[in-house]
Amino acid sequence: MTPQIERLQHLTRRHFFRETGAGLGGIALASMLAKDAPAAPASKSVDPLAPKKAHFDGKAKRVIYLHMTGSPPHLDLFDYKPELVKHNDENCPDEYLKGKRFAFTSGVPKLLGTKRTFSQHGKDGVWMSDAIPHLHSVADDMCVIRSMNTDQFNHAPAELLLYTGSPRSGRPSLGSWVTYGLGTENENLPGFVVLISSGVQPNGGKNSFGTGFLPSVYQGVQCRSQGDPVLYASDPEGMDREMRRLSLDALRDLNEQQAKELGHPETATRIAQYELAFRMQMSVPEVMDIAKESQAVLDDYGAKPGTSSLANNCLLARRLMAPGPARTFAMV
Repeated sequence: MTPQIERLQHLTRRHFFRETGAGLGGIALASMLAKDAPAAPASKSVDPLAPKKAHFDGKAKRVIYLHMTGSPPHLDLFDYKPELVKHNDENCPDEYLKGKRFAFTSGVPKLLGTKRTFSQHGKDGVWMSDAIPHLHSVADDMCVIRSMNTDQFNHAPAELLLYTGSPRSGRPSLGSWVTYGLGTENENLPGFVVLISSGVQPNGGKNSFGTGFLPSVYQGVQCRSQGDPVLYASDPEGMDREMRRLSLDALRDLNEQQAKELGHPETATRIAQYELAFRMQMSVPEVMDIAKESQAVLDDYGAKPGTSSLANNCLLARRLMAPGPARTFAMV
């Protein structure tokens, strides 16, 4: 008998639930359930997502982060460079190339100025192109940062640098840090939500909304505008709400018994994450149903119920922000 088979013979059902439960809780559920019935109460002492006081009082309670991969470049939207337009189609000066590496570039490349027409808007004269006319009227409500730069010329490491501060995998994402540092006041919805419009993951992969070395409970929960809003949170066919409640009660009893035997702090966390799954089965479908919005709101966003699009996800992000004063970070 091999050591591996001998070890398997000693595994119990409790070990099975512990090992498999970790994956479900970390991927599909990133928040904690608090106190309301009918879900069983979770101990606040083990609630990693309980609201925390910031070092400094801030005004923002909600953040919607739009990362529009494949959108027009900044040079055609906000970053007006008249000198680049002036020297369009000329050879790039040597001082801009010496000692630098660029993707898909060989020899001496040509300069390319924008074809868009730029004008200034708002009290501070923010430069915007004619490609985004509807933003002209809200220039005074915007902050345009034009000082960002990077030495990463490939998509994946550049996106990781943007999201995590490092071009390499293994660092927590911005949403994970926010959730780790501030927690969330929303007991029914995740504190960090991810909405993918195209069905394709970011170039940086799930590390773009991952936790790195932080506990997996702070990972972004990916919601979908088609099918099940959150994977692995729906009941299997033939299981009703009451049966699910009984199953969770039994699983909680097993986990609590194991917690007494082993004293592992993650056990209590997993119990609470299963309870959040139970709560999310009711709250998430309600929030994700944009068909309940008026036609005027749908037209404002360009959203169409039953489809997957950036417009739909922008509306979903707003709906996720709406209930109560909860701290929420949404990445679209």
